[in-house]
Amino acid sequence: MDQVTFILDILLPALMQGLVVTLQLIACSAPFGLALGIGVAVGRQYGGRVTSSVCKTFVFLIKGTPLLLLLFILYFGLPSIGITFTAFTASVIGFILCNGAYNAEYIRGGLISIKDGQMVAAQALGMTRAQAIRSVILPQALRRAIPGLSNEFIYLIKYSSLAYMLTVIELSGAGKLVATKYFTYTESFAVVGVIYLVLVTITTVAVSILERRVAVPGTTRAATAAQL
Repeated sequence: MDQVTFILDILLPALMQGLVVTLQLIACSAPFGLALGIGVAVGRQYGGRVTSSVCKTFVFLIKGTPLLLLLFILYFGLPSIGITFTAFTASVIGFILCNGAYNAEYIRGGLISIKDGQMVAAQALGMTRAQAIRSVILPQALRRAIPGLSNEFIYLIKYSSLAYMLTVIELSGAGKLVATKYFTYTESFAVVGVIYLVLVTITTVAVSILERRVAVPGTTRAATAAQL
């Protein structure tokens, strides 16, 4: 069997099945990771002492724990205390926690960059503190956090491959199975790498479009984005 036939008839069909699982992992993790990040960032920046401490501790623990170890705890460790997840669910939960912790830091940086006077002005107009955060502060912070959030999304694409360690046959796992069966490690992993590169490129282009769409007219950043 020549390499072209192998790639078209055996490798690509297997990788496409793995790619579907990878996209499912990302689709299930990214939205909840962003929502968790927003909640943690707002809680840490504007919550009371207890709320802020809880959010800070969460970020500290997740950032200090290797993602693979976190996945092992969720899948292999929790059953010992009666909590059992499927491999896919454990992977998604782990990705959400990790993604949320890092997103929280990017968003908190955006929140800190907003001048305090905007909160005062919003409250002077009759808004409550919560309304000011939701309608005035947070939209600006999210816009400024887009570069960091996009990087974390790209990381999510790549570290979704760790789900294979929990027996989830995603893209890299499918490539590993084919490579092991046919002893075609170079070809298999090269094609897997190309697919990941395509995913990252699509994400990068999409983020560039998003930045242009949400750029504020009249600002230096908006003008720069419009020229790209």
